[in-house]
Amino acid sequence: MMNTPKKLVVLTGAGMSAESGIPTFRGADGLWEGHRVEEVATPEAWNSNPSLVRHFYNERRKHLMQCHPNAGHHILAQWEQFTDVQIITQNVDDLHERAGSTKVLHLHGKLINARSTGPGAEAFAMREWEMKSTDRCAKGFPVRPDIVWFGEDVPAMDASIELVQAADCVLVIGTSLQVYPAAHLAFQAAEHVPVHVIDPEANSLPAGNAIRWPFVASKGLETWGAKHFPKNLL
Repeated sequence: MMNTPKKLVVLTGAGMSAESGIPTFRGADGLWEGHRVEEVATPEAWNSNPSLVRHFYNERRKHLMQCHPNAGHHILAQWEQFTDVQIITQNVDDLHERAGSTKVLHLHGKLINARSTGPGAEAFAMREWEMKSTDRCAKGFPVRPDIVWFGEDVPAMDASIELVQAADCVLVIGTSLQVYPAAHLAFQAAEHVPVHVIDPEANSLPAGNAIRWPFVASKGLETWGAKHFPKNLL
């Protein structure tokens, strides 16, 4: 009997967007595009060298605007026609939204947004790829990238945990399950809820009793979907 989930939560990481041409940025040497994490992805980096940090994210944003959702993004969006699909992503790109997914929670912020440095820390969509030092929010405060940097709290974590705990099925796609606190989420599912891991390295990941699907994101979603949704729904 086919077990179609009624409340599916999907956790996505860098492997989800790799097929769209977005690199993970963090290489085997631990560097992000030639930079140490401390140089471009911490509050201290922003305070000491905002020009470098701004340039780093401007280049990422510029590249993102040239990329498109891949087949995996579109598959997840299509599933919304048949079941409740909530996506929780570690990615800062907007490819899930561009593919048509309507329930997307970003753990680490959104690259296409700017965030006010004022008391309200409001985030808003940027009009173009380049953030300038002279940019201001509507209240006149300087802005920064809308990214949750290392050492900062993850505002969406509590809401994410609640979503995972309410799921009747959890999919984990394209993440090493080693970046905390996001990696913690996969193990918040209720004891009886199946957890599926889709990743080329799935068989070697620290995924406990999860069901492993050693595929790239799009192939894994296609294969998983064929076993969990009636053929006339795909």
